[in-house]
Amino acid sequence: MKGGIGLDIKRAKQIMESDGVITVHYGESPVWIEQIHEQEASAEITDLETEERLVVPVDLLSEDNPGVH
Repeated sequence: MKGGIGLDIKRAKQIMESDGVITVHYGESPVWIEQIHEQEASAEITDLETEERLVVPVDLLSEDNPGVH
C-alpha cells in the first residue's frame, strides 16, 4: 500500500465530499472515490490510470498525506 494507513468510512466520505483534490491510492494505483457504501464498508472507485471502476473495502484505500487535512 502506497503512502499511509487504510482509510476509515468517515475519512473516505470527507475526501469524497472535499472541494480539493486529495490523493488516494488502491495498492499502487491512484484512484478517485465515486461513492461510499457505509453498510458494506466499501467504496466505489475509479482507477485514474486504467479508468476501471471497482468496489473495494475502504480500509484498503490509503491517503498520501494522512496527517494533512
